[in-house]
Amino acid sequence: MMKPYVILIGSASGIGKSTIASEISKKLNIKYLIETDFIREIVRGIIGSDYAPALHKSSYDAYTTLRDKINYENEEKLIEAGFEEHASFVIPAVEKVIKRSIKDKDSIVIEGVHLVPGLINLDQFKNDANVYFFILTADKEAHQERFISRAIAIKRGGAQLDYFRENRIINDDLIRKANSLSIPVINNNSMENTLKKILQIINEVSTEVFLQHGIDKIELERQIITKHGGKITDISYYIPDFKEPLVRKIDEYDEEYNSNDFIEHINSDSKQKDSLTKLYELSNNQHSHHISAPDKESLDKIIQELTEHNLVIDKPKI
Repeated sequence: MMKPYVILIGSASGIGKSTIASEISKKLNIKYLIETDFIREIVRGIIGSDYAPALHKSSYDAYTTLRDKINYENEEKLIEAGFEEHASFVIPAVEKVIKRSIKDKDSIVIEGVHLVPGLINLDQFKNDANVYFFILTADKEAHQERFISRAIAIKRGGAQLDYFRENRIINDDLIRKANSLSIPVINNNSMENTLKKILQIINEVSTEVFLQHGIDKIELERQIITKHGGKITDISYYIPDFKEPLVRKIDEYDEEYNSNDFIEHINSDSKQKDSLTKLYELSNNQHSHHISAPDKESLDKIIQELTEHNLVIDKPKI
């Protein structure tokens, strides 16, 4: 039996995670969609405000309840600490929900601001479920526009609108934590693009492909890979007399490296272009990529087209 999906979508308030989570559950036909706000309300009914004052505030103003404010080097660190304190009371209940979902063999989508990278322990579920964690973000202007629209829609215009700065700090904190743990951060610039990226990560397949070509063929290589929705996650250079290849790990979610921006950067920076040329020459132009694609059909097309352009070789002997 296929393992159930556990899909977590976190972000600061007003980024658009509820809409994305709803669409993902529809696309994958997952009937259970839970907001961490609902879980928080249950926990509030168990743990009183005298014991956990941060829990009984919102994520963005929980810092006002901290007793040791003087110990934080600046206001941003104070806001981050209050946010984490608030979320820490919700996380154990979220983990209980996930355990129950896995026990019942049911897939689930959970969304909410309380899903903090590093605070929730997902390793405990990876043997029994297909676990995916995403953090959504947006540029400041788009975030502010959505934040205001959301506050008005849920009739919390007054006080909540005064806390956009705090929400922006929480957004930046979530991104830093996610990047440090290699959790994908997706810019929610449009629902269509965000859904496409999330579904690509969930459905993707990958393989290692061995190639031989000079830097003059890098652009062709990238065009073939990206045309079919693929991306490169690392590159290994096979240098004679080296026992192991030199491996450059590419951030799995680094769009620039997998786009024309990388080619333009190399062409405009003669020093970096010369360094890359020397590295290619040292390795006899032999290298490999781990290439990921949205599905097996797309991956097969990438390999076929790379082969047709005489770029694919057998694994080099070093």
